[in-house]
Amino acid sequence: MVPIGLVHGGRDDVVDDDWGSVLSTVSLDPDRFGPDAVAGLEDFSHVEIVFVFDRVDETSVNVGARRPRGRQDWPMVGIFAQRAKARPNRIGVTTCELVSVDGLDIGVRGLDAIDGTPVLDIKPHVVEFGPRTEVRQPDWISELMTGYW
Repeated sequence: MVPIGLVHGGRDDVVDDDWGSVLSTVSLDPDRFGPDAVAGLEDFSHVEIVFVFDRVDETSVNVGARRPRGRQDWPMVGIFAQRAKARPNRIGVTTCELVSVDGLDIGVRGLDAIDGTPVLDIKPHVVEFGPRTEVRQPDWISELMTGYW
């Protein structure tokens, strides 16, 4: 896969919490895309950003179970039962508020990716692609997410 652009602004450091107010820009590669690539995107309130956790050392990738954030009071869960960055393909996905579209620069709020992160794709958030049945999750993830946004 070839990144379509990069994250600019927002944070320089990896921090686990308080991403909700972070403003950043996804700048598309002008050698590959023209303004028509984002035509109509401004009509959406949210976008899904697919990106690479490129700063995660491949030797630290987890393929088994671990305790999220190392918390002994949380259960051992497999890498596919959590959203940790040290995952097999180091791919992140976040639904963000779309703030602006200015040429090939897409302004977003709440993207939990740091400055310089490669972006693989941008998709408009479409309600009909969301869950069609009741959503459930374990208590520990709700506790983990309390301060995330």
